Amino acid sequence: MKKIINNPECVVEEMIEGFIAAYGDEYSKVEGVNGIVRSAREDKVSIVIGGGSGHEPLFLGYVGKGMADGVAIGNVFAAPPPQTVYEVSKAAHNGKGILYIIVNYAGDVLNFEMGAEMAEMEGIATSTVRVCDDVISAPADQKDERRGIAGAGFVYKIAGAAAMEGLPLDEVARIAQKAADNVRSVGVALTPGTIPNTGRITFELGEDEIEFGMGIHGEPGVRRTRLLPADELVSQMMDYVLDDLPFRQGDEVCVLINGLGSTTYMEFMIANRQISKILRERGIRVYDTQMGSFCTTQEMGGMSISLLKLDEELKKYYNMPAATPFYTRAGR
Repeated sequence: MKKIINNPECVVEEMIEGFIAAYGDEYSKVEGVNGIVRSAREDKVSIVIGGGSGHEPLFLGYVGKGMADGVAIGNVFAAPPPQTVYEVSKAAHNGKGILYIIVNYAGDVLNFEMGAEMAEMEGIATSTVRVCDDVISAPADQKDERRGIAGAGFVYKIAGAAAMEGLPLDEVARIAQKAADNVRSVGVALTPGTIPNTGRITFELGEDEIEFGMGIHGEPGVRRTRLLPADELVSQMMDYVLDDLPFRQGDEVCVLINGLGSTTYMEFMIANRQISKILRERGIRVYDTQMGSFCTTQEMGGMSISLLKLDEELKKYYNMPAATPFYTRAGR
């Protein structure tokens, strides 16, 4: 796979340099580590996110007003080191404590825990919310073992708004956890992505094969099947999601249709046609729909579907404005 890069070993550092070159009036690089923080200093709880590179715009694309305040960036598909988490925490802290929101992968959990311990030794209060939205990656009775994927965007949005309201750390964490508990996602892979610094594909699929539940790093899914027409594929994906929470008649939801890197808007809209039909038939009201590439695996083919079940509290924070380089929402 051809890539527009220089030295394969320098892709993360050069990516950050390019980000700062574009947005350096609002962001700064944390000295000595691969981390970015907002330049604006606000009297509120700080939200720190992060994870491996290669999933852009996740994670660095969601730092901004009404979202996260800092991001710890790891190497491609690798968790950021604890020292990076610690340095970003110090740089982002505004005196009201830090909420870490992390996608649920072993390396990220371990390294963020170590970074949080280092921050607490400096007198910084911390709390952590893990996003475990991928319903296929573990059964319902082991939901704490599930991977985090594109549904994390909902949690960033709602937690960021709660922090902007000036709520204390325990309240921001409670609201973020509530959002995480009410989001469910499922993904399907059509083609692999490639690792920029090695050129290797992340997994192999036959020409007419797809895989349900393939992880964003190429982790195995639950089953392979032939390529299906869009309506049939979406129907099977929605069965996984709707039966898990479960979502019921009368619920109100936000829909996130996420491309994994090479999926087009034409495909998103064709998928949404069937998603809307299924939800309507089940008596579930769609409050808002977002389509785009929010959590990718380089040029991987495929998509994920996420549903967030709303109540009045979550809706309030979802509706508040947010502005980042890759995600902007006007107040509603």
